[in-house]
This record gives sequence, C-alpha cells and structure tokens, in this order.
Amino acid sequence: MDAMFVYVTAKDRAEALSIGRTLVSERLVACVNVLDGLRSVYWWDGAVQEEDEACFVAKTRRELVGKVVERVKELHSYDVPCVVALPVADGNPDFLDWIAAETGPQR
Repeated sequence: MDAMFVYVTAKDRAEALSIGRTLVSERLVACVNVLDGLRSVYWWDGAVQEEDEACFVAKTRRELVGKVVERVKELHSYDVPCVVALPVADGNPDFLDWIAAETGPQR
C-alpha cells in the first residue's frame, strides 16, 4: 500500500472540517488534521490577493487520490481549490497499516 498525504486549503475552519468529515465518513481517507489560522497570499483574477484560510492534511492510499480530489472539488466553495497529493516515503508501519485498513476495499 502506498500511503499519501493530501494537502487542501479551505476558506475557513468550518469548511475544512466539513470537507474532512465527509472524506473520513466516506472512507476515502483514514484521518484529517485541520490547521487553522493561515494567511495566504496569491494571484487571482489578475491581482495579488491576501486572505485568511485553513488547511487540512488527509491520509489515504495512492489509489484513492483521484476520488479524493474529485470529492473535494464537489464539496469546496472555491472555483479552483488547492488539492495536492504528496507520497509518504516511510513511517511507522503500524500507522501506515492503519491507513490501509481504514480505507481498504473491505470498507
């Protein structure tokens, strides 16, 4: 099983929690960690924007990343949400096994 971390930004803590709960409930991810209090600076609509945001990191399997991305896009308020997947190179085998078990096909 190839574990992945999926990083997602959201307009606020409430949206991050809502999307995260859905992903966990649907067994697309094993866990979501929500981080609040971000300040983002970015280009949008031809100008530099600056806004408060929240983000979350979701833990899943590589084969579920496409479904996670699509589900986030369905649930998100942004036109182009940040959803990027990062491979987990190594870690606690028990934790990685837990990710596999909580998102496995038997679920």
